[in-house]
Amino acid sequence: MRQLADQLGLTFHELTLYQEAFTHSSYVNENRPTVRQDNERLEFLGDAVLELAVSEFLFKKFRAYSEGEMTKLRAAIVCEPSLVKYAEKLQFGAFIMLGKGEEMTGGRTRPALLADVFESFVGALYLDQGLGAVQTFLERHVFPLIDEAEKLRTTDYKSRLQEFTQHHGLGSIEYRIADERGPAHDREFIAEVYIDDKLFGTGFGRSKKESEQQAAAEALGKLNVEL
Repeated sequence: MRQLADQLGLTFHELTLYQEAFTHSSYVNENRPTVRQDNERLEFLGDAVLELAVSEFLFKKFRAYSEGEMTKLRAAIVCEPSLVKYAEKLQFGAFIMLGKGEEMTGGRTRPALLADVFESFVGALYLDQGLGAVQTFLERHVFPLIDEAEKLRTTDYKSRLQEFTQHHGLGSIEYRIADERGPAHDREFIAEVYIDDKLFGTGFGRSKKESEQQAAAEALGKLNVEL
């Protein structure tokens, strides 16, 4: 834990909290009664602390965003794939205490396990040093990645089209795959998007989802929505 603290540029006051944060249930099961507590309780706490810290950050940084927009961006920041990315970046996997069986089956790199460990670490840091320390930690290691998440959000043309049509009462949206062409290994899909049964956009892509996104982008252009 001292090595981890040095790596993160932190000082851990109560080491047992962080040891608990990196203790998987499989390790507890194989080391009873010497070890009794895994990281699940800290994970529960860390999940709530992380949501609060990210919410406060978004509230202050994106002052023009609506509640719905902030909710979507927060979801992108605290979803499991994002938590895994943070844990991998910080090399948390190397510090997890696992049972032999979990170790042999690749638990150290298992996404769900890494996401849980990140949340439990946040819970431990909160109990050890308070919300301010959590905010500082996130500002250093997580919040710089938010711009990347924001770019992903803004290129979700289907969601933006859905929001625009609902806000302006333009009617229901329907996507149709108009055609598929090319061999199976090099397939191209052509999608059309209809709003209130009127064709508004056509898109091409290597997958149905990609073609639908392109169709939505064309529809947004016709509706004079800035991309």
